[in-house]
Amino acid sequence: MTKTTTQTVVARAVADFLLHLRERNASAHTIKAYSGDLGNFAEYVGPRTWKDIDHVTIRGFLSRLYEKGLGKTSVARSLAAVRSLYRWLAREGVVEQNPAKLVATPKLPKKLPRVPTIEEINSVLDGAMPEQAAFPERDRLMLELLYGCGIRNSELIGINLDDIRLSAEAILIRGKGKKERYVPFGDSAKSALAAYLPERQKIVAGSHKNTPALLVNTRGGRLTTRSVGRIVKKIAVAKGLSPDLHPHTLRHAFGTHMLEEGADLRAIQELLGHERLATTQRYTQLSMKHVLQVYDQTHPRAK
Repeated sequence: MTKTTTQTVVARAVADFLLHLRERNASAHTIKAYSGDLGNFAEYVGPRTWKDIDHVTIRGFLSRLYEKGLGKTSVARSLAAVRSLYRWLAREGVVEQNPAKLVATPKLPKKLPRVPTIEEINSVLDGAMPEQAAFPERDRLMLELLYGCGIRNSELIGINLDDIRLSAEAILIRGKGKKERYVPFGDSAKSALAAYLPERQKIVAGSHKNTPALLVNTRGGRLTTRSVGRIVKKIAVAKGLSPDLHPHTLRHAFGTHMLEEGADLRAIQELLGHERLATTQRYTQLSMKHVLQVYDQTHPRAK
């Protein structure tokens, strides 16, 4: 005689939702996280049906997680998972409302990224690329554009050859929400571009791929954001910087260093393609340490 287990309404829905995520090729990391968080939720609500679960129930679930010693970040992730489950249930016509929307997300401490100093960035960009760089000319250009233009990883790989305006020393960047902006580039990026283009031509001609992409891999195809992240980290580590350095760190460094050198926030906002000035104002926090040092060294009442 085989033993049968009866799943609760919520546990069944969680299993169906996870199956839906797998069918949509969600990452293994996402599925694992959702599986754990929603498994805890199903266990907490037990045999209750959807109409018996309201925002008070969900708050109780979050309180239970705090009691178990989970931090705010983990609790916030669990709430996000429950919200996603409810959104899917609404699309499937199982529920009409999402009580998880009525529950406030735990306020997370704003962690500001550690930004490399100007000297540290120069130590990476000056001198020869390390032997770990598989395609030195391209990798130098990549770093020059990420730091020199403050662009996002996704914007970098989206640049086409036709987007380079050499005479104007500017690049057409396609940002979030398909918004376009021109970003200037300096002499260092110009030199890196001049060194890279002939090498790019050799690879593209040899691969018989007529790609419009500026940055290509060794097979002649467009680079991916994952490849860029891997290359940036490899070069940073080889040059003695933190392994935590990634493409977005260079964007933060761009904004912070420009502010430290006297650029105004509006100009930095324009260059970074931020829709709201409040987003750019994070850089005032990042450079506060620098400002305090200047104050201590220069203000008569600080001495």
